[in-house]
Parts: sequence; C-alpha cells; structure tokens
Amino acid sequence: MRDEMTFVERLHNDLRDVRWPEPEVLRERARRRRRRAMVGAATAVLVLAGGPTIALTGLVAPRASAPPTTASQPQTSPTAYAEIPHEALVQPEDLSTKTDPPLGQAGLGEPVRIDHMLLVCLEEQDRTAYWELSRYSRSQTLMRPTADGTRRPADVVFGQNVYRLAPEAVAGFFVRLDALLAPCTNWRSKGESEWGDRIARAEADHRWEVIDRDFAGDEAMLIRHTVMATRNLDTGESRGPARPVTTAVLRVGDLVTVLALGRDGTESELRRVATIAAARLCTAANPPC
Repeated sequence: MRDEMTFVERLHNDLRDVRWPEPEVLRERARRRRRRAMVGAATAVLVLAGGPTIALTGLVAPRASAPPTTASQPQTSPTAYAEIPHEALVQPEDLSTKTDPPLGQAGLGEPVRIDHMLLVCLEEQDRTAYWELSRYSRSQTLMRPTADGTRRPADVVFGQNVYRLAPEAVAGFFVRLDALLAPCTNWRSKGESEWGDRIARAEADHRWEVIDRDFAGDEAMLIRHTVMATRNLDTGESRGPARPVTTAVLRVGDLVTVLALGRDGTESELRRVATIAAARLCTAANPPC
C-alpha cells in the first residue's frame, strides 16, 4: 500500500497536467541553467527525494544515451516484482536526531540517481552516461521538527532512495558506477556563479573519490564529492574548498539504496546508518538475506 499522499506526491501529480515546451527548447534552457548552476552545486544532493530531484535529473543529461536493454529474466521469488515496503527503509528511530514523519513516495521505472552533477561532468566531456533504470523505487526525506512547520533545506536530516533492479541491471552495477566516476576524479567546471551581490564568470575544481567500500550489505561505496576551489574569472579572487558532500550507495540482493545525511551529518554517522539500512533491506530483497 502506498503511503498517505504527501505534498511532494501532490506536486508530482499536478505536474502531469502541465504542458511542456518542445524538447529542443528544454535542452537549450538546460544548457544555460547548467552552466549557471555548475559552480558550487555540490549541495544539491540535499534534495535527494521527491519532485525537484526528478526535474533536475531530466535537465542535466540531454546528450545521455538510454541504457542498454536486454530481455528480462524470469524470477522465482515472490518479491521479484514487488513494490518496496516502507518498513524496508531507514526509520526515524534509527537516526541520532529527532525528525518529523518521513516525506516520501513510491515509483515505477525511475533512474537510480547518485549525484546529478556527476552526469554534468560526463556530459561536458562528451561521454556517454546514463542512470540505470529500476523496476520499483521508494524515496523518503526526514526533516527536523520546526516550530512553524516550514520546510527549509537546512532542516534536512536524511534522504534515502531505494530501487529494485532487474537481474541484468543489478549484475555489475558497482563496476559500471566505478566507470562513471573515473573520468570525474578531477574535473574543472566553468559557468556563472553568485559572487557577493552579483553574478560572475567562475570556474571550480571538482573531485569525486570512493573513500570506502564493502562496509555494508552485499556491496557498498562511500562517495565523496568536493568542490576544491572556486575562482572568479573577472577579478581573479579565489574561494577555498567547500564542505564535501558524501553519499553512500549499497546493494542487498536486487535492491540498491542511495543514502545522504543533511549538512550536520558526518561520514562516520553515514556508515552507521548505511549498516542499519542494509539490515532493513534484507527482508524485502530478492533473494532475502
């Protein structure tokens, strides 16, 4: 059964009635927006769950190819085509910070999103890249309580996406993820960035690195994305490294989950939560643990 509809789901449903511009118009807008947003965009991972992430992902990879298709393999387990239950996700009591009830939604055929800036990096190098497509997915965002009930990015405590993949997609998933990360170990972006009270031409040095592996589940990666330095091309002024954004990606059976903590989270805490996430996925995975 689906969760009670949240404001995120209502937004998603409302967007179905929107008339979108032609694809070429969207691509041109995407190129302009991508160049403005490219510098210092690492914090975008905080909008891990819900409609806004879907919109961003659709815009950042206009040249990305569709994933290769292969015939689906027959499944014998009753969970093979099952929707992901809410109980398989990290629960509020698993976190060290008190949160409001989860905001979330379930989906079909969603791409396994890791970091939208990673596809920007690959696209700028004219490399073919795509996110794997899932059969089923479930996402959630946990936010700290506020006195007035207002939702702000700084109030995000935790975000999680869980995806059920077909056998041909889950096999070698982390090998393909390594291949996506390799060209972006060091990448320099150029575009427009806010600099004080104005917009300036700027460039930034990005780095993606895998800082830990196989610490939870059947397979796992801890991926750190850092904007090392940002330079104002108009004045020559520089800004030092931004706070890294770390993402945990792990697999249990045919389930892959992507986890991130909010601004106050630490990498050690993310490892702890990832271990809990792996245990919770066990009963919903195919095969079960």
